[in-house]
Amino acid sequence: MADLHHTSSAQTSSQRFELTTTARTVLLSGVGLGVLSLLLVFFNDDPFHTRFWTNILLNTLFFTGIALFALFKYSAGVVAFGGWFVGFKRIWEAYSLFLIVSLILLLVLAGGLYLGYHHLYHWNDAATASSDRIISGKSGFLNKNFFTFFTIVALGIWIYLARKLRSISLDEDVRGDASYSHHKKLRHYSSLALPLIGFLSAAFFWLWLMSLDAHWYSTMFAWYSSASVFVAMLALTIGIILYVKSKGYLQEVTAEHLHDLGKYTFAFSIFWTYLWFSQYMLIWYGNIGEETIYFRTRFDHYKVLFYANLVLNFLLPFLILMRNDTKRKTGTLVLVAILVFFGHWIDFFQMVKPGALHTSHELIENRSSMGQLEQLEAKPMEVSQEEESHAGAAADTGHTGAVAGQNMDTAHSASEQAHEASTEGHASTGNHGEDTHGGSGFVAGFTLPGLLDLGVMIGFLAGFLLFVFREMGKAPLVPKNDPYYSESLHHHVM
Repeated sequence: MADLHHTSSAQTSSQRFELTTTARTVLLSGVGLGVLSLLLVFFNDDPFHTRFWTNILLNTLFFTGIALFALFKYSAGVVAFGGWFVGFKRIWEAYSLFLIVSLILLLVLAGGLYLGYHHLYHWNDAATASSDRIISGKSGFLNKNFFTFFTIVALGIWIYLARKLRSISLDEDVRGDASYSHHKKLRHYSSLALPLIGFLSAAFFWLWLMSLDAHWYSTMFAWYSSASVFVAMLALTIGIILYVKSKGYLQEVTAEHLHDLGKYTFAFSIFWTYLWFSQYMLIWYGNIGEETIYFRTRFDHYKVLFYANLVLNFLLPFLILMRNDTKRKTGTLVLVAILVFFGHWIDFFQMVKPGALHTSHELIENRSSMGQLEQLEAKPMEVSQEEESHAGAAADTGHTGAVAGQNMDTAHSASEQAHEASTEGHASTGNHGEDTHGGSGFVAGFTLPGLLDLGVMIGFLAGFLLFVFREMGKAPLVPKNDPYYSESLHHHVM
């Protein structure tokens, strides 16, 4: 009996994940759906291909964040001498290596700042940067050279750390001994990873996400966006563990581990809500035009997204996971994981889409009024001096007005005019005529996700999963020489 148990343990410790033919076919079909959706968006888009590029930006940032905060949570667990997650740590190691793909995708997006094949960032227009006082004041940070340089440096550092931690972990499987020298190295590099991810990710999200609304600023934004992808990462981890277990792998990962992941999802959903409310509250009572207009625009023109964000990411996970036993039930965990993952994708959707839509269609309206619409794709962005002067003056009013309430009204009025012009300019192109309903201002792919946007997300998700499963298959799923593996096997939730 003892020999049989020893043989079973040996087989388990050398077990490698193999994706079934059916699963690979499904995931490849998902990637194909994503590519097809992107092509359909591209050929039915506005002259700037705004919906096309915002879908690429949205999903790239979302899955980059998931990979990055898997690395962060992994490092935090190592530094804290944690053992509960060791049984499934290969999943988080595989997540983190997706940062290599992220760098490639981000460099494609950064290339648009130089070559002009997308117009997502208003601050990248030279005329705007010189005439708009707020954007001009931020030009030391918001410029294409620093933007690209920072992205390469930050992603390069994170990729190095991810690969280093992975290589030490795999080497520990082969040469680990009672001296725990490998684990000491893991703690050393993990302790470096925590501040390098924490500080660099803040600037990363400022550049790639917050600067889409170039006049806006928030001291809570980096925390908020980080918490969003962190919870999405936990939800996806629950889903992958349950799938892998259903195929006979990771049997040492029990309901106790899933209970912990459920508790993390519950706790950080509340933390995300705290950050959402703190950001909203601070901006509301500060009553500064350049800050309040971010929420006012979303409340006035994106109501469904605004409320769905809170329902999906706070109300539902809070009510479902509040009971202790629901965090042990497979069906409940799967339901919450799907809701939370999709909910935080919606969160990123409403961070990306409104600002990019306003920027691109403001330029379309301006070009159209000057009879230059047919030259949009051939010439770099230009904005009339009169319009930029007006925008700069409106922004200055928001900053320097003596009465805070007057600042809010001024900024709101300017935003309303810009939004109306944006919507009219969008409708005038004829490329989305079927998606724009009269005077409602509804624009498919922006006001709400359309089927094509969901198709792109499914394509990115399928590609991410193919990458993760491939990396999981390169090494034994069980880290047999990790000094905390035994603790993970005997993990019990109090």
